[in-house]
Amino acid sequence: MAGHSHAKNIMFRKSKSDQVRSKVFSKLAREITVAAKLGTPDPAMNSRLRLAVTNARALSMPRDNIERAIKKAIGSDGENYESIRYEGYGPGGVAIIIEALTDNRNRTASNVRATLSKNGGALGETNSVGFMFDHVGEISYPASAGSADKVLEAAIEAGADDVESDDEGHWIYTSFETLGEVAAALEKSLGEAESVKAIWRPQNTIAVDGEKGATLLRVIGLLEDDDDVQNVYANFEMSDEDMARLEA
Repeated sequence: MAGHSHAKNIMFRKSKSDQVRSKVFSKLAREITVAAKLGTPDPAMNSRLRLAVTNARALSMPRDNIERAIKKAIGSDGENYESIRYEGYGPGGVAIIIEALTDNRNRTASNVRATLSKNGGALGETNSVGFMFDHVGEISYPASAGSADKVLEAAIEAGADDVESDDEGHWIYTSFETLGEVAAALEKSLGEAESVKAIWRPQNTIAVDGEKGATLLRVIGLLEDDDDVQNVYANFEMSDEDMARLEA
């Protein structure tokens, strides 16, 4: 296990689009609706829906919005979304994975392709970069959950694979298959998590300077601004100094 962290560089938790609450809620609601449609509308019996609701609550999504999204899945007149994963390259050859939920595959593919190509990137074939990432579970806790040592010990006891901690929080990684089990064990020792979700975690990262990093973050922001795009992952990281300059 590792106690250090570059998670905030990889996962872009502070991206501009994530600060737009209404857009975030819209994407959360779409995931809830899709999860409820694919299984039962009862979170207790539907693990994907349970994770979606947990993340919505962690981001302070109103209960009415959550219930409305679930009820939308029950109705016969709701939109039919499909999950699609796009893969490609950003500026400088950085690998990018884009997850989308869309009711119009052609529209979404066209938008993603245009955003990448106009900014020095390119849309690739399926699995063109997926082999550079691992599909794993990520459980996040605020820094107030405890010291790095305390969280590391709890993660080991819960059967997690890796931990990254810094001043902002803790990120615990586990296999996709054991995500629910590990999350449940951690809740007993650390309390309710901020988020529990499946992610694409880079096996290795490319270090980029501030200028190139700013360009990449701008492209990722443009992708995340698309209503159909749920998540964006890339295999680059920046130094804390360059991140601080960008955030200033």
